[in-house]
Amino acid sequence: MICFRDGSLPLPDVSSTSLEVALSNRSFDGIQVLQNMEQCYPVPRNMTMKLTNEQISARVLYFGLFNGVGPTRTQSKMIVRNRAYSFTANISVEGCTTSTMQGQYCNQTIELLSCARSGNSSGNGSVSGFFNQSMVLCRNNFETSCHGDGEMKIYSLEILQITESLTISVQNLRLRPLDSIGNSSRIYLMCFARYGAMPLATLHDYSGDLNQSPLVIRFPKVGQWYISILALHLAKEIGGALSNVSKVCYSLEVQELECPLGKAGPNCSSERYMLQTVLRKYSTPFESYYLPDGGDVISDALNFHLEPLLSNYSVGGLDTWTYFLLDVPRGAAGGNLHVRLMSDRKMNYEIYARNGGLPSLINWDYYYVNKTSSSGDSVFFVLYNSSDEKVDFYILYVKEGIWNIALRHLNSTGNISDGQTTMSISLERCPKRCSYHGACKSALDTSGLTLYSFCACDRNHGGFDCSIEIVSHQGHIWQSIALIASNAAAVFPAFWALRQKAFAEWVVYTVSGISSGLYHACDVGTWCVLSFGVLQFMDFWLSFMAVVSTFIYLTTIDEVFKRAIHTAVAILTALMAITKATRSSNIILVMGIGAFGLLLGWLIEFSTKYRSLSCSMGLCLNRLERWVSFLWPSREWLQNLVNTVMKRFRWGFVLAGFIALAMAAISWNLESSQSYWIWHSVWHVAIYSSSFFFLCSKVKTINSGNRTPTDANYQLTQQDSLSQGA
Repeated sequence: MICFRDGSLPLPDVSSTSLEVALSNRSFDGIQVLQNMEQCYPVPRNMTMKLTNEQISARVLYFGLFNGVGPTRTQSKMIVRNRAYSFTANISVEGCTTSTMQGQYCNQTIELLSCARSGNSSGNGSVSGFFNQSMVLCRNNFETSCHGDGEMKIYSLEILQITESLTISVQNLRLRPLDSIGNSSRIYLMCFARYGAMPLATLHDYSGDLNQSPLVIRFPKVGQWYISILALHLAKEIGGALSNVSKVCYSLEVQELECPLGKAGPNCSSERYMLQTVLRKYSTPFESYYLPDGGDVISDALNFHLEPLLSNYSVGGLDTWTYFLLDVPRGAAGGNLHVRLMSDRKMNYEIYARNGGLPSLINWDYYYVNKTSSSGDSVFFVLYNSSDEKVDFYILYVKEGIWNIALRHLNSTGNISDGQTTMSISLERCPKRCSYHGACKSALDTSGLTLYSFCACDRNHGGFDCSIEIVSHQGHIWQSIALIASNAAAVFPAFWALRQKAFAEWVVYTVSGISSGLYHACDVGTWCVLSFGVLQFMDFWLSFMAVVSTFIYLTTIDEVFKRAIHTAVAILTALMAITKATRSSNIILVMGIGAFGLLLGWLIEFSTKYRSLSCSMGLCLNRLERWVSFLWPSREWLQNLVNTVMKRFRWGFVLAGFIALAMAAISWNLESSQSYWIWHSVWHVAIYSSSFFFLCSKVKTINSGNRTPTDANYQLTQQDSLSQGA
C-alpha cells in the first residue's frame, strides 16, 4: 500500500475509515492526478503519478510504502514469512527557469505584488473596520492591469507573519474601449485565491466577484499566496448581444491587517503568546515542551497555569479567545504534538488547532469541543481518556512550521478565576509511550532529513500506539502452553533412536525439541534463557538437522560415509539458519538435501555391494558384466530390486509418515498472524511424528554372506567392523 501526505509523514491505519477506503479501491491502476493528499492506495504492478503546481503546494510531499495494514502491522510476530516485495521508483522534479513564469507548461505569467507597510489603520481606512491594526498594502506593479474576456491573470504575494485578514479589492475598474452603455457593473471580475499553489476556476481555496465586493480572507496562512483574476462579460455569458468591450482594466489592491505584538483575534482584543521550546533531557532529538515566556510554570511537571494567561471577556461578548503559537522545527515531522488540559472543576473550553494561521470557528485543522464533538474522524487526531475535567489528545505526525492552539472560553455565570486549570503542550516521539506495551523506535526517512518514530508492539498488542489488545492474557497463556508443550512430540523419535542405539539421531531430536521449546518461550515473552537471535538460530538449525538425519538414517552405508554426509549437512543447514531462516523455501531445500542424502547413501551402498575384492581379470570381467547389467537392467534384475526395496521398509509406517508430513505442510501453509499459535503447534506434532514413523519404517537387514542378522542402526562414534563381501 502506498500513502501520500502533504507536509508530514503518512500513517495508513490509524482510523478504520481510511483503512476501509484504501481496501475498497481495488481497481486502482495508477495515479494521474492526486486529489486527496491524505489518501492510501493499493500498489499495482506499475504506477504513474503526475502532479503539477496546480495540484500540489510548494512544500514537502511525503509518500510511504507499507507491507500490510491493520492493528497487527506493528505487532511483534513470532515468525514473519510474509511476502517481500521489491520495487524501483523514478522520481523527477521539473521546474520553470524563472519565478515569473509558472504553470504546467511554464507558459503562465506570474506578477509579483509589491508590498509596503502603511502604519496603523483607522476606522475609516480599514476595510474590515478594525482598530489598532497595522496594515501591509500590496499593489500590482502597474497602475492598471488589462486583459480580455475569458483571459486569466495571476498574481502572487508572500505573507511573512500571522495576519488577521487578507482583503483583495480592485480600484479604477473600467472598460476599454467603453461599451455603448458604459456600465462596468455588467462585468464579472472573478477572483480565485489559493495558498501555496496555482488557483484554477475548478480548484481554489477562496473565490468571489471583485466587481460586487472585496474578497476578505480571515486568518490567512503564513506563506505564498496566489491570486488569479478572470474577467467574464455578462452579455456573452447569457447569450445576449455582443458589445464592443475588448478589455477590462483595473488596479489590484491587497491589504494585510496585522495586530500588535501579543494580540490577535477580532479587534485585536485577544491575547496571543509565543511559546518557548524547552528540550527534554536524556531524550531523542526534537522531544520538547512548549512553555509561555515568563508564565507561571509548574516546574516539576512542565505544565503552566492557564487562568492568568486567558484573555479578558469583551463587553457583551459570549466568549473569548486565547492563542498559543509554537514552532515545530524542520525535520520533526515524524513527531506527535501532545495537548493536555487538566482542571479541578468542569472545564468550559473549546480547543482549535491550525497549522500556519490562526484558527476560528470556521477555519481549523483539528478541534475539540467535548467527548462527542471533536476531530475524531481525522486520521491524525487521537483522543485519550478525556472527561469533563480533562482533555488529552495527540496530533500525529505533526506538520512542520508554526502551529496555533486557540482556546475558546465560553462565557458563564461563574468567575473566570474560580478553579485552576493547567495546560501542557509537548512534542513527543511515540503516543502514550506506546501504551507501555511496546518499544518506541526512531529512524530517518530515505532523504535523511526527517526523523520519525514508530511503535514496535509486543506479542499481545498492536496498533500505531500499541493500545489494541490482540491477544488476551488468558489467550496468551494458552498460546504459550501450546507452542512450548507441542515440542514434547520430539520424545517419540528421540526414544526410538535411543532404543535402536542411534545415539547421534537421539542427540539431534532431543536437543531440537528442547531448543524449539526455549525459543518459543522467549518469543511469546515467557522466559529467554539466551538471546532471541541465538535461540532462533538453534531452533531452525537443529530442526533442519533433524529432518536430514531422518533421511540418512534410512540408509545402511558405512559409518565413514555417514559421518561425512552429516558434516556436510551440518555446514549447509547452519548457513541456511543464519541467513533468512524463516523463509518458506527452506523447507523445500531441507527436503531436497535429505532426499539427496538418501539417494547418495543408496548409491554408495550399491557401489559397495558390487565392489570386487581383487583385480584379477576374471573378477574384473565379472564386475564389468555386473555394471553392464546395472546400466541395462534385465527383467529379473528389476524384480530383485523391487523385492529388495519392499523388504527394506515397513510400508505401513512409511504411509503414516507421509500422512504426518502432509499434515505438517498443510499447517505450515495455514499459518497467519492470528492463527500462528495453533497451526505452528500442529506443525511441531506433525513433523516430529513423521520422523518417528519414518524411523520405525526401517527393518533390519541380513548379510547375504553368512546369513547372520546385522544391526541396521549406526552410531557416528562407532565403526562397523563387519566385512563387506560381494
